[in-house]
Amino acid sequence: MSRIDMAIRELHRSENKLAVDLLRMADRHKADHEIYYVGRDLSRWSQQHVTELARVGGDYGLRLDEEARNESGLFATMEQKASELVGRHREPGLLLLADLRHLYRDASGVSLDWEVLAQAAQATQDRELLALAKRCHPQTLRQARWANAKLKETSAQVLVS
Repeated sequence: MSRIDMAIRELHRSENKLAVDLLRMADRHKADHEIYYVGRDLSRWSQQHVTELARVGGDYGLRLDEEARNESGLFATMEQKASELVGRHREPGLLLLADLRHLYRDASGVSLDWEVLAQAAQATQDRELLALAKRCHPQTLRQARWANAKLKETSAQVLVS
């Protein structure tokens, strides 16, 4: 497996995780309409990125799922349920802050993965891979910026009140 193959596989995994995390956060905070609807909308971008990475990965001999999936398994499902139970007893605002911090860090990491892949595509003169990075990376940056802005907006409200 080449290093570019590994970068595509890792980015596919991290975009998949970001899509799932956005949906989980949206569902966990349904009462906040912006979080719910924007979170679901932003998740669609990551879902599209997963599909496009699977297609391009095929050019590198990779067989990647074209649909974003929660590949959590039994342990992760139990961990999620435990987290939800604990979250019900925590203040909803603090839970939202924790979710936004997690989301911001994940989206920032995915953004960095896109930058690395774009540099590799440029170095190998892979125009298709470079075009994909140029299309998808700005959307990932917007996901991170939204999470950061919501974190700044929410933190003052939650921590001061």
